[in-house]
Amino acid sequence: MGNTVSITAVLLLYAFAASIIAPHAAAQNYPNRTVRIVVPVSAGGATDVFARALGQGFTEAWGQQVIIDNRPGAGGLIGSEMVAKAVPDGYTLLMAYTSHVTNPSLWTRIPYDTLRDFAPVAMVATVPSVLIVHPSLPVRSVRELIEFAKRRPHELDYASSGIGTSAHLAAVLFAQRAGLFLTHVPYKGGSPAVFELVGGQVSIMFGSLTTAHLHMRSARVRALAVTSVKRAIAAPQVPTMQEAGIADYEAVGWFAMFAPAQTSGVVVNKLSTEITAMFSQRELRERFLAQGAEIAPSTPGELGDRVRAEIAKWAGVIRAAGIKPQEN
Repeated sequence: MGNTVSITAVLLLYAFAASIIAPHAAAQNYPNRTVRIVVPVSAGGATDVFARALGQGFTEAWGQQVIIDNRPGAGGLIGSEMVAKAVPDGYTLLMAYTSHVTNPSLWTRIPYDTLRDFAPVAMVATVPSVLIVHPSLPVRSVRELIEFAKRRPHELDYASSGIGTSAHLAAVLFAQRAGLFLTHVPYKGGSPAVFELVGGQVSIMFGSLTTAHLHMRSARVRALAVTSVKRAIAAPQVPTMQEAGIADYEAVGWFAMFAPAQTSGVVVNKLSTEITAMFSQRELRERFLAQGAEIAPSTPGELGDRVRAEIAKWAGVIRAAGIKPQEN
């Protein structure tokens, strides 16, 4: 009887040890098969371009195939849900963008918990917007724009790429910080919004530097400020909003990688370290810069802190602006 109990105890001990060692060993050997990066938007945009660049880098570093899986819809909710509910083994990853932190305030229901259901891996890049105005507007600085707008409350309108987009929220934050009353004119995308601004149908817009740069060079629009804390590499002559007198202003688009919650720390750190290493390659940095992006790799902890801070920040901005969550 005593021997039977001892043997049982030993077997249970071996089983317990195996349950701990096996996942750790699998993590140490990661990756040993195909990795999938889910992109929650259609192919062709910046999120997709950046995911493919990282996927190529992972393949070159590890010799494993990386598949880019575009799952657009519902402002990124569909693709994000896939990753939130995936097996947390590091073989299904999410290439997220700014909507990751604004969606909790822009939708009545989301099928996951943004903080609880994802493991932050690394920030990848940031993309500042630029405040541009039609040349017919008699202003040449942010301060002049504010003074002009305050004399004409509700008369000035601004274009955006859609309700709840980075461009829309950048403008909302500006209006709140400056105490302005502006009329929002949403479009279905950044390109038609810029087209209408160039044509003079609207007066103001916060647009991506990539989209606006050509029009800035031809003087069809006038750039007043960028939305980042530091001047943009792609437009160093344009002051920041803070330099222009708007204190505590930052509204940049960003792109980051996440894994499902409970993914091994060994896997998460390996992914994060590899992303940082990739950006030592000049060709990759220039590929990002061509999209108006500035590389901004981070540790998993730094990304987690940013996500928590920005969820709270944009929830306050959205609530104060009275933007109603969409039904889904």
